[in-house]
Amino acid sequence: MKKILLLVLVCAFAKAYSQETFSIPDNYTKKEVQIEMRDGIKLHTSIYSPKDTSKAYPIIMKRTPYSARPYGEDQFPTRLAPNMTMTQEGYIVVIQDVRGRWMSEGKYDNMRAYIPNKTGKQIDEASDTYDTIEWLVNNVPNNNGNVGTWGISYPGFYATYSLLSKHPALKAVSPQACIGDFFFDDFHHNGAYLLSYWRATAVFGYQKEGPTTEAWYQFPKLDSDDQFDFFLKTGPLSNLDKYYDETNEFWTQLKEHPNYDEFWKSRGLIQHLENIEPAVMVVGGLFDAEDLYGPWETYKNIEKRSNNYNTVVFGPWSHGDWARARKRQAVGNVYFGDNISEYYQKEIETKFFSHWLKGEGDGDTALPEAHIFDTGRKKWNSYDTWPPQEAMKVGFFLGENNTLAGSPSSKKGFETFVSDPANPVPYAEGKKMVFTPRKYMTDDQRFAAAREDVLVYETPVLDDDITMVGDIMAKLEVATTGTAADWIVKVIDVYPDDVPNTEETEEGMQMAGYHQMVRSEVMRGRFRDSMERPKPFVPNQKDEVFVKLQDVLHTFKRGHKIQIQIQSTWFPLIDLNPQTYVDNIFKAKEEDFKKQTHSVFHTSRIEFSVLR
Repeated sequence: MKKILLLVLVCAFAKAYSQETFSIPDNYTKKEVQIEMRDGIKLHTSIYSPKDTSKAYPIIMKRTPYSARPYGEDQFPTRLAPNMTMTQEGYIVVIQDVRGRWMSEGKYDNMRAYIPNKTGKQIDEASDTYDTIEWLVNNVPNNNGNVGTWGISYPGFYATYSLLSKHPALKAVSPQACIGDFFFDDFHHNGAYLLSYWRATAVFGYQKEGPTTEAWYQFPKLDSDDQFDFFLKTGPLSNLDKYYDETNEFWTQLKEHPNYDEFWKSRGLIQHLENIEPAVMVVGGLFDAEDLYGPWETYKNIEKRSNNYNTVVFGPWSHGDWARARKRQAVGNVYFGDNISEYYQKEIETKFFSHWLKGEGDGDTALPEAHIFDTGRKKWNSYDTWPPQEAMKVGFFLGENNTLAGSPSSKKGFETFVSDPANPVPYAEGKKMVFTPRKYMTDDQRFAAAREDVLVYETPVLDDDITMVGDIMAKLEVATTGTAADWIVKVIDVYPDDVPNTEETEEGMQMAGYHQMVRSEVMRGRFRDSMERPKPFVPNQKDEVFVKLQDVLHTFKRGHKIQIQIQSTWFPLIDLNPQTYVDNIFKAKEEDFKKQTHSVFHTSRIEFSVLR
C-alpha cells in the first residue's frame, strides 16, 4: 500500500513539474501572417505550431479585440492554448486581432451586428471567421482539418459569433463568460447603466489610425481615487462628457440609445443562435460580476433551437477564474475548495476539445448536459437537463415583520423606505469602489441590512437543506411618490454563528453570521413593461415590477436562513436614477434628482425552483 501511495505521489509530482517547466518556445514555432478578408481588409494573425511535425494537429483559435500580443515571431506568451494540458498535448494555436484592433486593418465596430444574408463583399464577424478558417485549413501545414474556437469575455463573444460562420471545418466551440447583448451584459443590466464600466468606454470608443502595437486610447484621469466620492460629486451623467468628447464613438452611442432600440438589438447574438451544428461547451462563473446573462442565455437559446451537442459548465468563479492556476478557489471572503479550476481544465475543457477535434475519448457522452457547482454544499453536480427536470417551483411572499412566508401576510400591507440620490446605498461596505468590481458578488450584506433604505425579509432558521436551482423571479408589487425608480433584489445566505474564518477572510471580518450574497439584479423601473418603450410610474399608484435574477445552484444549509433585500440604489455600481421620469437619464439635470418614498407590498413574492 505504501509503494502504491508513493508511486501516485511521484507521478503527480512529475506531472506538476512537467507543466511548470514546459517551454512554449522549445516546443512551438511561431508565424505571423496578414490574412485577407473578402473585402480586401487584412487581419493580423499569430500561428503557433508544434515543432513535432510527425503528426497532424487540430487548429484552436481565439479572436480578440484585446491584442494578439506579444508581437514578433521570436516573442512567445507565457500561456497559449485554453490550458496548459492542451498546450502540452499539442494544438495549432491561432490568435487573431479582430477587424479594426491593434495590428489588424479596418474599422472597429463594437459588437458588430450580424448580417444573416450577406451579399457580395458584405462583412461581419461571422464572415471574418469563415475567411480566416478557410485560409488556415488550406495554408497551415500539419493541420488535421478540424478547427475549434474559444475565448473568455469579449473573445467569448467572438467564439459565439464563430458558430454563425457555418464553416464545415468548425467542429467545437467554447464561448466562456461570453457577452450576449450589451443591454444586459457589462454596460447595462436590464437597462440600468453600469457606472462601474464607465472607464472601460475608453477601450471600446476610439478608432485607431492604422495597425499598431501600442494602445491608442487612455483611461480618463479622475479627480479622486475614491470612485464613490468621485461619481457622487460629479452628479448627473451629462457631467461626465468632459472626459469623453465626440471622438469616443461608444460614449456617444450609449447616450443616444438609452432604450433597447434597433441599435442594441442588432448587436445581440442570442436571437441568432439556431440550427447550430458544431459541438458547444458554454462556460461561466456563478459569481461573474461582468457576464452572467451572456453564458446562460447562449446555452439556453442553443438548447432550445438547435439539435447539436450542447453542454454548460458553471463553477464557483468570478470572471475568468477557471483559466487561472490557483489552488484555493475563493470569491471575496468565501472559500469554495481546492484545485477547482485545475479539475475543470483537465477533466472537462481538455476532454471536450480532445474528443471533438482529435477524436479521442468519449467526450460526447462523458461530459454531462450540465456540470454545475453547488455553491452552498461546495461540490460539483451533474444533470441530464438544465434546469433539472425534478426541480419544483416554490415561492415566498415578502411579509410583515421582515418575514418570508409561503402565503401573503396581508393583501394590503406594505413597507416603505425613503430613497435619496444624495445618500445612495453602496454596492459594498466601505463605499470605495474599484474598476469592474468582482468580489462584491459574494460580499457580506450586513452593512446594507442595517440601513433604513434597504428592506429585509428572511425565513426562520432552516430545519432542512433547501437547494435553490435555476433562475429566480422577483415579482414585486410596488408604488412610489415619484415617477421613476430602480428596484434591486438580492438573495442572501445568512450563516449561523458558528462558522469559522478561513485564510480568505479579510481583516476585521467574521464569517460567523455572514450575509453572503448569492444572487442580485437590478431592474430599471421605466422598463418594467417594455425594454423598447419606457414609461413613468404614476405617483402613489400600485404597479408590478418583475426582476429576473440569473441562474443559481445553491444549497441553503440547515441552520442557515434565506434572506431577501430590496433597495433602489446600488452605487456606484449602477448610475443614480433621478426618480423623476426623464426621457434620457444620460441627459438628466441636477434638479431632476429627487428624494422619494417607495413602497413594497406584502403581495410581492420571490419565485424559484428547489431540488428535493
